[in-house]
Amino acid sequence: MSLKIVSTELAPAAIGPYSQAMIIDGRVYTSGQIPLNCKGEIVSDDIGSQTHQVFANLKAVLEAADSSLSRVIKTTVFVKDLKDFKLVNEIYESYFKSHQPARSTVQVAALPLGSLVEIEAIAVTN
Repeated sequence: MSLKIVSTELAPAAIGPYSQAMIIDGRVYTSGQIPLNCKGEIVSDDIGSQTHQVFANLKAVLEAADSSLSRVIKTTVFVKDLKDFKLVNEIYESYFKSHQPARSTVQVAALPLGSLVEIEAIAVTN
């Protein structure tokens, strides 16, 4: 068993003592991605823009791990307010058109840096 830390400059750096993702036994476990750009700034206060940025970050981390969104097997979506679920779900679906991973969605009291959405993923490597 060998663990590999995943790091890419194409996604925001971790804001704490954790990795962007870890690989073990052909599986990638991403940390939760929030809507930060590579400068570490929240992209907007709009749930739609934030969700697209989260997917851009997930895509970059997965590609650095020799994987992709099409190899995702499970996601967990955290939203600040379930009233945003419909729009988040529509955007989510646009990234997983022919491939629909297992998913959990949870409303939370707060997310890091005032984010409205956070998504983590488990994927397999290519």
